[in-house]
Amino acid sequence: MTISVGDRLPEATFVKMGADGPEEVTVEALTKGRKVVLFAVPGAFTPTCHSAHVPSFIRTKDGFMEKGVDEIACVAVNDAFVMKTWGDATGATEAGITMLSDGDGSFAKAMGMVFDAPPVGLFNRSARYALYAEDGVVKVLKVEEARGTCELSGGESLLDAI
Repeated sequence: MTISVGDRLPEATFVKMGADGPEEVTVEALTKGRKVVLFAVPGAFTPTCHSAHVPSFIRTKDGFMEKGVDEIACVAVNDAFVMKTWGDATGATEAGITMLSDGDGSFAKAMGMVFDAPPVGLFNRSARYALYAEDGVVKVLKVEEARGTCELSGGESLLDAI
């Protein structure tokens, strides 16, 4: 079942790179009592994710902060080392966007957002979406309808919807 507006985010454990190496971050710790923007991408360094999706949240970060958002996080079915390197390469880390690894895809599965694209070697990856949650409850959800595009789920679209 795909997550919907009004649903509570499923519990899962992400991994992010901290000062001393990999650190676990639960959905509860990320969202409890907080306003959070979470956007998911099929893969680090993939063309649309790299050139459109992450940059859209870097551009709009200040707008989200003005609306009271506590944290913006990017999640992908990649390992924490790749996510850190990607965050550094895109400027997302410097911009203050948290890069989260859903290494085994369990969060993507629990969200009902898994897909495969065998021609490009993507299996059990997350669909492209963005959401705004308050205290772990989804208030706005933007799921991309066409693969390879970043229109509905981009930073500007989500910011306008909050």
